[in-house]
Amino acid sequence: MRLLITLVLLAGLVAGGVAFYKPLLESIEAANRPTFRTQTAERGPVAEVINATGTIEPVESVHVGAFVSGTIVTLEADFNDEVEVGDLLAEIDPRLYESNVARDEAALAARKAELQRAEAMLEHAKKDEERAKTTKARSPTSIPDAEIDEVTFSRIAKEAEIEVAEAAVRQAEANLGNSKANLDYTRIVAPVSGIVIDRKIDRGQTVAAQFQTPELFVIAPDMRERVRIFAAVDEADIGRIRASRESGRPVRFTVDAYPGEVFSGAIEQVRLKSDTLQNVVTYPVVLSAANAELKLLPGMTADISFEIDTRTDVLRVPNAALRFFPKREHVREEDLPILDGEEVLAELRSSSAVQPDAEQPGGGRGGSPPACVGGGKGAAQGGRGGNGPERLPHD
Repeated sequence: MRLLITLVLLAGLVAGGVAFYKPLLESIEAANRPTFRTQTAERGPVAEVINATGTIEPVESVHVGAFVSGTIVTLEADFNDEVEVGDLLAEIDPRLYESNVARDEAALAARKAELQRAEAMLEHAKKDEERAKTTKARSPTSIPDAEIDEVTFSRIAKEAEIEVAEAAVRQAEANLGNSKANLDYTRIVAPVSGIVIDRKIDRGQTVAAQFQTPELFVIAPDMRERVRIFAAVDEADIGRIRASRESGRPVRFTVDAYPGEVFSGAIEQVRLKSDTLQNVVTYPVVLSAANAELKLLPGMTADISFEIDTRTDVLRVPNAALRFFPKREHVREEDLPILDGEEVLAELRSSSAVQPDAEQPGGGRGGSPPACVGGGKGAAQGGRGGNGPERLPHD
């Protein structure tokens, strides 16, 4: 009885294993079965492009500094503020410079007073000279010649004192002008209209301009009109970039901030100064792009596509189909020659068999096919991919 029960249990377990084994194998096979995406080949335009990356910068960056030293007491401009020419950005404590102006104004007043005094003394000397000469003319013996010489040279000395006084007035005016200019320099005003893209000071900070002009603000004028993109293009592509510029072909680029939007630009300049980094020679290419909505900000990285050439009404397949190499176990047996590139080699051999081996360029047949073996798979994939979805891997 016990043996019978054991046999029944074993039979049940075997039956259950058999019942679940087949569905389990089918699920495992379905999970490991490869899936392929297909797409119909179509006719349309294609374009040859050169890709590069670049950095967005303002067309012009105006660095505003301070000419005089002192403490920042007023700060009127901040990041992203739009300013006009002459707007007050900041102010340095003007008290020292106001006192210098007052000192030089007093010195100028003193010099002018000395000039007036010298002019009065000159008039007095002229009167003395006239009276002496008149008296001498009436009575030659009444005034000796030495006294006439004394009043004459006294008048000449007073005239020289006038020139000295006038020079002192001009010097005082120059000192006053210098002090007034320094006082005006305490007001940091915008030299151009634009957007403040950088502010490097805070209220209460002391700036020292004795040895080097401190930089306070950076203003980008006309940033709402256009910006520049600076790209580094490899020397091998720079000739085609220049040809694209001469033919007026468009340049398109994207930025990470707006992944779904494509911006347009134009090649503004291909600079002659090269840059070499790790034995790679590149040339700066400057692009210009409109920025009416202020979406393009300084420092953004742009992914650029330079259009080099275009063709219309050509057969098109996705690039991924030309780069795809499936595993051998996923390829039908009749398509294995395509994967191995045997068809391409056969075509090369048949085309080279038209001439005798001795007449082949480069010394015969032995040098030609091996040079193409490395690209045979890609060529086969490209040729097959252009004929429609039936040439792509499918179930």
